Amino acid sequence: MGRKKKTLHDYAAEFGDLAVKRHLVEQQSSGERSLLEVLYCKACEIPVRVRRDRILEHLASARHYRNRRLVKTWDRKEVHVLPEMDPQPSSPGQLDSTAPLTLPSVQVSAGNHCSSTSVMSRLCTPSQVGPTVHSGAAPDGKGVASSRAPSVSVSRAQGAGLPALGPSRWLLPADCPSSGRSRPVGTGVGLALIGAASGCRALCRSLLEESCCHLLYVVEDHRWDVNGYFGQERLAHTRLLHTVDMDVALSDPRVAGVVVCSPPGDASPVVLRALRAGKGVFCEKLPSLDRFVAESCFEEAEIRGRPLVCGFYKRFDPALQYLHKRVNENDSLGRIQRISSITRLYPHPTVNRIKSSGGIFYSLAVHDIDVICWLLGERAPDTIFSLGHAFCAELAALNDADSISICMKFSSGAVASLDVSQHCSKSCDQRLEVHGSEGSLQMENKNPLGISDFSSSPAPRPQLAIDRFQDAYRELLRHFLRTLRGREAPFFTKEQYLWTVQVAAAAEQSWKNGSAVDLRSVVPDTATVKTEA
Repeated sequence: MGRKKKTLHDYAAEFGDLAVKRHLVEQQSSGERSLLEVLYCKACEIPVRVRRDRILEHLASARHYRNRRLVKTWDRKEVHVLPEMDPQPSSPGQLDSTAPLTLPSVQVSAGNHCSSTSVMSRLCTPSQVGPTVHSGAAPDGKGVASSRAPSVSVSRAQGAGLPALGPSRWLLPADCPSSGRSRPVGTGVGLALIGAASGCRALCRSLLEESCCHLLYVVEDHRWDVNGYFGQERLAHTRLLHTVDMDVALSDPRVAGVVVCSPPGDASPVVLRALRAGKGVFCEKLPSLDRFVAESCFEEAEIRGRPLVCGFYKRFDPALQYLHKRVNENDSLGRIQRISSITRLYPHPTVNRIKSSGGIFYSLAVHDIDVICWLLGERAPDTIFSLGHAFCAELAALNDADSISICMKFSSGAVASLDVSQHCSKSCDQRLEVHGSEGSLQMENKNPLGISDFSSSPAPRPQLAIDRFQDAYRELLRHFLRTLRGREAPFFTKEQYLWTVQVAAAAEQSWKNGSAVDLRSVVPDTATVKTEA
């Protein structure tokens, strides 16, 4: 008989910095739920491949050494656990005495990964259970791991026996000292951030830099995403929560506002829960693409007397605000005849982010549509026509485009053209030109060096989209803080939101049908604003 092959738990027992983390896995095809085990580093919060040489290489790296020092620093601080939290279960064999989890005695290995031949002797605690992971299905019915995924072991679980995830023990003190000095907590408006992994880095940066607010909670299941956005040192006074612990943040009386960065499909339940908890809400993306759901969010905000601010950030860009002032207040351009807008992102977003946001018409074009209607002072165009193409094969498979051109005709006679693309080779490209009967204004790219490079060489200093609109997100956040104090009303009303998303839906419909859409007789009264293929 050969030597027994090491399991994940054997490696975790041998190396004190490693542990076994468990996730709930749901197969997309069959809907069957399983438990998936991953060997990961407790200090770095990242998966580790089950190879002795790779483990030793990681444990000897400077990154692991730095993160281990940070963890030791946190361990020396006082961690206050909320009274309403459930303690660690006394029995290792169950999460809840009323909802035991039964497992069969067979474990299945995914791919070439390490498998365990022994039966699980104990179940996972709430701190070991991660978010639900949706996995593809191989022809044999087993879960398929990514080529870069760590070694895992999967145990089939009975779907009916899976208990609800309990409160998380992943909590940091809200006012733990940093560098030996305690920062005063409670200065400014208390905020909670939900869905940081889906949020814009420019907004996350503004939350930390703004002196008029204090970020009390960050609700996110993936700690490494939070550290990547903020950095571990900058969250010394912020409590980190899992999604199942969201009520902890919503029930805190110090929290006056909630920043929701979840995609449109997931944002509306969070928005409604926050409003019903008496919190003001800043929804970074669209609250919902469904008309009835979106209306219920705005109506709930009106009933509760709390502000609901939508993330149409381009209105707060200093250059566009100057154009709006020249067009509407000074009237120095005369009658507006044409507006041309160009939006090209750098770097391009991932396919998953585009898919979760609803596609190019609802993640990018909707903001330019809002700016055009805002500059002209009109609710919606009379006629709209769109053309587009998917140069990315993955987007083409999703029946979406990555480069579109939209033409709109308004009742005033003005014609607007929008060039929107998710691909830009060198730097973020944001331009807008307004033509009037008595002159024109142009908003050029805000290049950091002031150099326009049209050669084939790399850009001297590429500008990212988050840097281009950093000022816009900062001013939008300050507007939200003023609404929480009752100094201003939300700049975007329910009717404006419904009309803007309706125009974006008409643009998508025109692209799919290949014909113009007449909006003069259209009222945004369809049950679903977003059109389906």
